Amino acid sequence: MTRTPEEPAAKRPPGRPARISRDAIVEAVAATANLDTMTVREVAARLQVTHGALYRWVRTRDELVDLVSGTLVDRVVRRIDGAAGEPPTTPELLRRLGWAMHDEFLALPGYATHLSRPHRHHGPSVERIRDTVVTALVRDGVDGAMAEQSWQIFVTCTVGWLAAVENAQHPGAGTPHFAVFLDVLVRGLPARAPGTGR
Repeated sequence: MTRTPEEPAAKRPPGRPARISRDAIVEAVAATANLDTMTVREVAARLQVTHGALYRWVRTRDELVDLVSGTLVDRVVRRIDGAAGEPPTTPELLRRLGWAMHDEFLALPGYATHLSRPHRHHGPSVERIRDTVVTALVRDGVDGAMAEQSWQIFVTCTVGWLAAVENAQHPGAGTPHFAVFLDVLVRGLPARAPGTGR
């Protein structure tokens, strides 16, 4: 019997549950040896799905990196937004942000190094973090231009530190602890125009 145009198509019976999700893709990428050399096929193999199945999520290596970046930054945003109660002071917000970046970015080998090099920026999540920091600084009376400078200093220094740790580039006896680095960075902010003193 043929179906008339007015009749709805029969629903397909449920198959196996999907094995692909944004988080599963990030975990598969984290298991690859090198973010710079990973391929979409390698990630599909780690997910134990066909290249075609992963192709429905990402078509190119650049799209794969974009998906990973968006997921990691969303995790960072959830960590800084997720605390209940009064909004944190700006220094506390920066400390939370620094630790969230530390934990999420270093969990994916090569990601901090990727971020430390010139690259395309990945979606609105980064803008949400930037806006949160700049808004907090302006609320504290920091000029808008200096609030933007403070954000740029914070993100550049933090990503640079994480990339250096990832590549063991610290000279001397040992790697400084992230808590020490972050404390010094946060105490030095907000930025001030040259010649205005402390």
